[in-house]
Amino acid sequence: MAKTYGEDLRGRVIAAVVGGMSRRAAAARFDVGVSTAIVWVRAFFDEGRRTAKPKGGDKHSHRIEAHRDTILGAIVAKPDVTLDELVALLKQVHGASFARSSVHRFCVRHRLTLKKRRRMRPSRTARMWPAAGRLGSTPNLTLIPSS
Repeated sequence: MAKTYGEDLRGRVIAAVVGGMSRRAAAARFDVGVSTAIVWVRAFFDEGRRTAKPKGGDKHSHRIEAHRDTILGAIVAKPDVTLDELVALLKQVHGASFARSSVHRFCVRHRLTLKKRRRMRPSRTARMWPAAGRLGSTPNLTLIPSS
């Protein structure tokens, strides 16, 4: 994405046009594109804006944030709910279609963790760390030695 021009250059182009110079002449004088000068001057006359609009940022999270109470209520009701179940719930209750990744980003923004960990039996063929080999223990993948 291109970098924005400085505010001082934008102000000088606008001042030149307000002072009587044409938009094309101001663009040539300050070495900017003709369409750029036209857009800057139009924004100044229409909106009174001399600054650039903000770039980047999140533009779509407001869609899922509208269903915040439904999502948080589902998580309170069933703490081990999966992302796919939340997607299906939003589709069923509100008719809103969201990708699983959108629901995941919502959970990350609100610091919610929905990670599931499987309880595994000891392996019969590979070496495992002794603490991870008992039934009901939580496997810790950082402790499994590489072979």
